[in-house]
Amino acid sequence: MTQQTSLGTHDFNADPRNDSVLISVNGDLVPRPQAVVSVFDSGFMLGDGVWEGLRLHRGRFAFLEAHLDRLYEGAKAIMLDVGLTREELTSRLDAVIDANGMRNQQGVHIRLMVTRGIRSTPYQDPRVVISPATIVIIPEYKTPLPSTIERGIRLFTVHVRRGDPAVQDPKLNSHSKLNCITACIQAAQAGTDEALMLDPHGFVATCNSTHFFIVRKGEVWTSSGDYCLAGITRSNVIRVCREAGIPVYEKNFSLTEVHGADEAFVTGTFAGVVPVTEIDGRKLTEARGPMVDRLQGLYRALMDRDVAA
Repeated sequence: MTQQTSLGTHDFNADPRNDSVLISVNGDLVPRPQAVVSVFDSGFMLGDGVWEGLRLHRGRFAFLEAHLDRLYEGAKAIMLDVGLTREELTSRLDAVIDANGMRNQQGVHIRLMVTRGIRSTPYQDPRVVISPATIVIIPEYKTPLPSTIERGIRLFTVHVRRGDPAVQDPKLNSHSKLNCITACIQAAQAGTDEALMLDPHGFVATCNSTHFFIVRKGEVWTSSGDYCLAGITRSNVIRVCREAGIPVYEKNFSLTEVHGADEAFVTGTFAGVVPVTEIDGRKLTEARGPMVDRLQGLYRALMDRDVAA
């Protein structure tokens, strides 16, 4: 297996089994090389759709109900008819996992994508859509690198801001990710792993593909949440902090407080809790600190409880 170019929290070792996985395209199981959608598809043409990233943990989808809540709420907000009930969509997720023999395998990550469907012509008005929603499920063998979990990533504060909700609400997990992509490009050009993004007022908001936390004097801080996605892992980390009696706050804070923090970390479905060791060239820790180490354990325990339930 060959290691990929550094992808921050999404770094992984290539797995040859992924070359032959079956992908679900509108319920049809298709070999990966033949898995395609129309050039008139709303997602391809306009980024018109919603999506979720899922992890298989001990044979079950971790925090599935929360992910489905976010997917269906986002679809409802943009008047996108998924066309399947939650139970039907869950059955389709199960079908693609079982068809690939992944049920009892380790390190399975799933991308679930729903677009508005096929348009009759290249135009943004949803009234030109002529098909039901397009639903694609891509399962892959992808495990975060142990070095990422232990030694962490480096961040760079970019000039690209998180947008005002009246422009494009960052709480919507849409296919339209150009704002985050331009932030990611700037961070990569600066030689770091991921972008730290500020909100329109100059306070710390989030990262381009993960949520951001700092640790100061035994307290865990994250942004107010006004300018970031309603992260599933983010909310679960807040939950385990409260259950463990760790002071945790959602609040506005500045880069000055970030640069003076004791520890920092990011959260996401793919890698869970990942330490941040350097921000804007300032070294915070050499590797994960004691709070991050503790939170990684608490988060794993919560995943175990969730799939057992």
